[in-house]
Amino acid sequence: MSRPPVLQMRSITKTFPGVKALDGVELTVLPGEVHALCGENGAGKSTLMKVLSGVHPHSSYEGEILFEGSPLALRDIRDGERHGIVIIHQELALVPHLSIAENLFLGNERARRGVVDWAATMREASRLMRRVGLREHPNTPVSELGVGAQQLVEIAKALAKEVKLLILDEPTAALNDADSAALLDLVLELRAQGIACVVISHKLGEIRRVADTVTVLRDGRTVETLTVRATPDADPDVSEDRIIRGMVGRALDRRFPERTPYGGADAGREALRVRGWTVRHPVDRRRTVVDDVSLTVGRGEIVGIAGLMGAGRTELAMSLFGRSYGRYVAGTVAVDGREASTATVPEAIAAGLAYVTEDRKRYGLNLVDTVHRNISLASLHRMTRRGTVDEHRERRVAEDFRRSLNIKTPTVLEEVGRLSGGNQQKVVLGRWIHADPKVLILDEPTRGVDVGAKYEIYTVIDRLAAEGRAVLLVSSELPELLGMCDRIYTMAEGRLTAEVARADATQETLMRHMTLSGS
Repeated sequence: MSRPPVLQMRSITKTFPGVKALDGVELTVLPGEVHALCGENGAGKSTLMKVLSGVHPHSSYEGEILFEGSPLALRDIRDGERHGIVIIHQELALVPHLSIAENLFLGNERARRGVVDWAATMREASRLMRRVGLREHPNTPVSELGVGAQQLVEIAKALAKEVKLLILDEPTAALNDADSAALLDLVLELRAQGIACVVISHKLGEIRRVADTVTVLRDGRTVETLTVRATPDADPDVSEDRIIRGMVGRALDRRFPERTPYGGADAGREALRVRGWTVRHPVDRRRTVVDDVSLTVGRGEIVGIAGLMGAGRTELAMSLFGRSYGRYVAGTVAVDGREASTATVPEAIAAGLAYVTEDRKRYGLNLVDTVHRNISLASLHRMTRRGTVDEHRERRVAEDFRRSLNIKTPTVLEEVGRLSGGNQQKVVLGRWIHADPKVLILDEPTRGVDVGAKYEIYTVIDRLAAEGRAVLLVSSELPELLGMCDRIYTMAEGRLTAEVARADATQETLMRHMTLSGS
């Protein structure tokens, strides 16, 4: 006897100005099921989940939603939570200056007689933090956490509510392999407790591991729904290639482009040299987060940085670019053989450095401004005539990048906050390419990006190296580093632990060096 669905979404259509984001989408979720939602960036996945959770209220879309057999007409997200529908957005929604415990129960406080019960709050916060693998103290300010740990706080925050249907939008995008595995185990635990989960993810290996059912969206429409057994005897017909074919509408024969070698006379010449780079924590001055790091990147070379969460990869990248993180202690940076001052962001840009941040929402974009203005931000001096920005030129440059990077937006005058995550990332890349840097530091450039858009970004990176630019690629995805890099440095505890040539690099080799003590 088949179980009645916990959720049915019928003919859901949602339109934004100039864009039909959803066009008659159908979705059915069973009780205690892990249902994966796949599709390229801009396919409508996040929009569909915002409709379901009440972010987009009932009056703003067409179609019908049934939850536990009854019509659902949500007014807002709090209304959805009262029904037991909780969404964890791809964009973090935390208050940085509040503690972990305060964030966990914000709007859902543990109180007695109208007063917050701090003892109960701390007990419950500690329990939830253990459940998601957070080892920090509950009083730790969220601003002191990396983006991966902040994602875990979001997940713990959702678990604090009486959830019947949990929606996870790219839950492991900011996590390393170990934390991702722990989270997926938690998803399976929730399934065993009868809680239904809808998971949006571009990591198809994770989908194969946990999903019972996969629904594929493309261009705002439901393409197909596939049954997957989340057991060792998984249905062989539902392969990653099959899912990709549904997502992009064609077979994707290669995950990484063929490397195009740089043919200049200065090929391989040292473009970036870092020596003795040491940085301390911005708050705890006794803690060294980057410890005596020395590395080089040649012209036309792509060099990777691998490490587990907390290894110091992002701290290294941000501190090199205008000392944007931590307290500088020692070290030098040389570009094209000349020592360069990178003490401020303008100095770093003038020296020929560019930095694509891992957290595009917080550091990489002005979300309330347009595509064309975001692209021009790092090189406004090229757009000015007699001290005034030439808006016509600004728009022409942005249009060129919209075409060359395949940014899916109806116009470059569109607000960046309305674009999908992958298209926002392309806007960030376009900005720094237009700045014409000698060295690009790319920190998780494909985080939260689907396989089709990933390939497009990999092609852009390859093209930049083929033009003679030096690329320093920070990534938590080992296959990405193995597929793109000429050499890979590994980090642990703020120190480099190894330098591995492409021919010698395997996931096992890199992981072994990533888990070594940095001392």
